[in-house]
Amino acid sequence: MRYDRDMRGHGPNSRDPAWPDDAKIAVQFVVNYEEGGENSVAHGDAASEAFLSEIVGAAAWPGQRHWNMETIYDYGARAGFWRLHRMFTAAGIRPTVFGVATALARGPEQVAAMKAADWEIATHGYKWIEYKDYSTEDERDHIARAIALHTEVVGSPPRGFYQGRASMNTAHLGAEAGFDYLADSYADELPYWITFDGEPSLIVPYTLDANDMRFATPQGFNSGDQFYAYLKDSFDTLYAEGQAGAAKMMSIGLHCRLAGRPGRAAAVQRFIDYAQGHSDVWFPTRIEIADHWRANHPYQTQLRPSEMDKPAFVAAYGGIFEHSVWVAERAHALELGPAHDSAAGLHNALCRAFRTASGDERLGVLTAHPDLAGKLAAAKRLTEESTSEQASAGLDALTAQEHADFSRLNTAYTEKFGFPFIIAVRDHDKASILAAYERRIANDRDTEFAEACRQVERIAEFRLMDLLP
Repeated sequence: MRYDRDMRGHGPNSRDPAWPDDAKIAVQFVVNYEEGGENSVAHGDAASEAFLSEIVGAAAWPGQRHWNMETIYDYGARAGFWRLHRMFTAAGIRPTVFGVATALARGPEQVAAMKAADWEIATHGYKWIEYKDYSTEDERDHIARAIALHTEVVGSPPRGFYQGRASMNTAHLGAEAGFDYLADSYADELPYWITFDGEPSLIVPYTLDANDMRFATPQGFNSGDQFYAYLKDSFDTLYAEGQAGAAKMMSIGLHCRLAGRPGRAAAVQRFIDYAQGHSDVWFPTRIEIADHWRANHPYQTQLRPSEMDKPAFVAAYGGIFEHSVWVAERAHALELGPAHDSAAGLHNALCRAFRTASGDERLGVLTAHPDLAGKLAAAKRLTEESTSEQASAGLDALTAQEHADFSRLNTAYTEKFGFPFIIAVRDHDKASILAAYERRIANDRDTEFAEACRQVERIAEFRLMDLLP
């Protein structure tokens, strides 16, 4: 059973994005151009818009136009856009526009200004409406219409796609449409690859927190100072992480009718000035980020554990727990997903299968392990993994006295507990292994059985670390 959500991402130590000129942070602005694409009876919709305006608690008016709502959106096109346009062009920053196709068609002067300033114009879908209840066929049709209308209005097709009010099918349909990147994700601070039907698509994630939409939501920003403080704190945190070698992307979402208001635009200007006052800051468009990622971090084709069928999975990982393929068989039956495609993740799944086994089954795993420096080692009949592990601690090069010591302790330990002495030799050298023998042989059987099981799990962890990230 596969779980499709990826809770691991880039892992505990995210990769170095290698931003151009060794930038410590990529600061990316989005200007959402939605005015004229929102719900309105005038646009053929069933009701008026109710989302992201100055009207607190706005509700849709079925079958009626909403004068106040429409004029608030009109402000974004008539005034707010131009204020943001002047601000960004003066700063020499080129944002990405998330342009709703029908809104772009109703704003030819704004589109001309975007193009003259060399802004990237990505598509924000055909209409700025809710797609959660759309059928796959109808949403696919709207995406096709968005591409066609965008191309007519802008003069070239969009390379990026952000639906915004998305359905569970949106990303898959965007990949199907062949965009260079998809943005309907809030899952990370770096781009990442995802596959649909075996084909990779690049995600350049967006944001809902460093976003002026919070001026129009409960418990959001009440003043420009709050917005500026949040942006500054976000920048400072990410910039410090970049200086420490873990550079990220800071995405900032703006709307013409929200951030374009003078009391909020002032906060945006203060933040631009603040960010530009730092060295090693890259201000790219989203397509520049996508192109950089594709060139420097291309999709790596690999068979991931969570995507393997049972025979392949068991063939690959059946030896992780010594001569005990049943551990891998039971782990494969768990709810595996992308989080299990790392050494730590797969180790957790295998250990779950081992820990929930009966005492006799776990004893079988213990007895499957060879004695340290014992007869099997001398006869060169260890598994490849055990041979390498014992050699790492120098157990393949013992003196005659050391052989005698190990033989004596192996015999005494096995006679007392009924299973061989097991220790993750990669954590030790010969001296510390002998010391552990002497210490652990004094344990009672239950205590030592639990310790031996922990050592088996530690050995498995090392083996997986040789195979997976």
